[in-house]
Amino acid sequence: MKSRFAPLLLALCVIVGILIGSFYANHFSGNRLSIINTGSNKLNYLLQLVDNNYVDTVDMSSLVEDAMPQILSELDPHSSYISAADAQQASEDLKGSFSGIGVQFVMEKDTVNVMSVIKGGPAEKVGILAGDRIISSDTTSLVGMESDEVMRHLKGEKNSKVKLGIRRHGTPETLFYTVVRGDIPVTSIDASYMINDKTAYIRVKNFGEQTYAEMLVALAKLNVQGMENLIVDLRGNRGGYMHIAIQMVNEFLPKNRLIVYTEGRKSPREEFRSDGRGSFQRLPIVVLVDEGSASASEIFAGAIQDNDRGTIIGRRSFGKGLVQQPMEFRDGSVVRLTIARYYTPSGRCIQKPYEKGHGEEYENDLLARYERGEFFSVDSIHQTGEEYKTSIGRTVYGGGGIMPDIFIPEDTTSVTSYYREALFTGLLRQFAFAYTDQNREKLNSFKTASQLEAFLRHQNLLEKFAQFGDQHSLKRRNLMLNKSKILFERNIYGNIIYNCKTMEEYLEFINQDDPTVQKAIQILSDGLSVPQAEEKNDTVNTVNKLISHLSVNHGHYCPATFVHSQLVSL
Repeated sequence: MKSRFAPLLLALCVIVGILIGSFYANHFSGNRLSIINTGSNKLNYLLQLVDNNYVDTVDMSSLVEDAMPQILSELDPHSSYISAADAQQASEDLKGSFSGIGVQFVMEKDTVNVMSVIKGGPAEKVGILAGDRIISSDTTSLVGMESDEVMRHLKGEKNSKVKLGIRRHGTPETLFYTVVRGDIPVTSIDASYMINDKTAYIRVKNFGEQTYAEMLVALAKLNVQGMENLIVDLRGNRGGYMHIAIQMVNEFLPKNRLIVYTEGRKSPREEFRSDGRGSFQRLPIVVLVDEGSASASEIFAGAIQDNDRGTIIGRRSFGKGLVQQPMEFRDGSVVRLTIARYYTPSGRCIQKPYEKGHGEEYENDLLARYERGEFFSVDSIHQTGEEYKTSIGRTVYGGGGIMPDIFIPEDTTSVTSYYREALFTGLLRQFAFAYTDQNREKLNSFKTASQLEAFLRHQNLLEKFAQFGDQHSLKRRNLMLNKSKILFERNIYGNIIYNCKTMEEYLEFINQDDPTVQKAIQILSDGLSVPQAEEKNDTVNTVNKLISHLSVNHGHYCPATFVHSQLVSL
């Protein structure tokens, strides 16, 4: 009988012990949340103290939302917190589509100005045109709103309706259109065209869900058109999905070449290698980068450089070598936590140095580079990272971005204070928009960007801008106007072409005298895209450095970046 009741007695003893322990824990441990006094428990306890004892009523949810970014900022510059309200918007650029009305717009004089209408999209179907002003959404006025607020009103669930109030040039009354929201494609390939008979050009805006598929379609089209060389433009590309960059660079590498590997405290080393199935393993390739090329862009460029597969041209890249993993909370908010570093095939981590908690200094690094003269002279770039070797023994450096094989400096010989003021005050963009708006019918009659450019060159736009600037508190300076003539015309013509045509046609215009693109064309035409071992290529390296110093970049303030910073898709 004793043996039969022994388990029951043991269970009762355990239960009594738990009850006694709980009683003493509750009555003799004060208000501690846990016996183990860890940092997380202290944080929870602090919030509980504030909630229970603070002199005023506190919105605890708001307090937590404000605290999350501050905590993560103490880790590294790229771990971040995204609220539930912003999480969807933060991921839309990298997804293949979103639900909206199908327009691209800029805010001009506190008003939503439609720059372009997506073909086949909801807005086009009801008759909304480029140049229209959207002044209301249902019963809400959009005039004076910030872009983020406008997007919240115009985006919505698929098949939902929104009534838009439209002001149209030449029409005195307000027009009203009811738009049924639908799926709007998000593209990452801004342009893909033959830049000459043999050389193709592709500009990749970011690495999103559909970018690899978009690239394959673009390369197939260019291959049919006679592509023998390729320029991949990653300037200003801030990155995106790492696996997409791996898939894309795999197309250009022979079998079993290391593309990238990742490693972290809780993340064992993981290697990603080419599978040998790429369709363009022998295609001569040049990759363009600059200080705006980061993360996945640097994975792509680093794999090409370290495997000595092609030539990197431009300026030193951003220097982001940390891998973030998104982790979602139940309320839809997201933490992007750094879990590993990534390393290029030579073994270098190109993450630029940072101090924990000094995010502002980190963010101002590009300005510091500019002030040090890095944009203008390769001699101003001091490599402090460890040396590594590429597959053929060329020296590359870690700890500060991808240093291009051929450096192309910016040139300021034509830049004047008058031009800088015209650019940074937005007057150049405003003038181009106003001119486009007033002459849209005539400008749209030209079938190609080259025809439009030829027309614009006979419209005395430089003089018209000087008068426009004078009317908007930009005092005319004739000497500076003449000195910066090329820059002014390039900016004005480019923005007008962009207002009327596609991004691809705009880039075709810009690339005509872009020295980085022109250098890439030269390297490919001369058959020099495949790097040579350093000991065999001293003369070539010397010549390339000399050419880099002498290169002239009339696109010092390239409107492409400016346009991208203003344009919003809905």
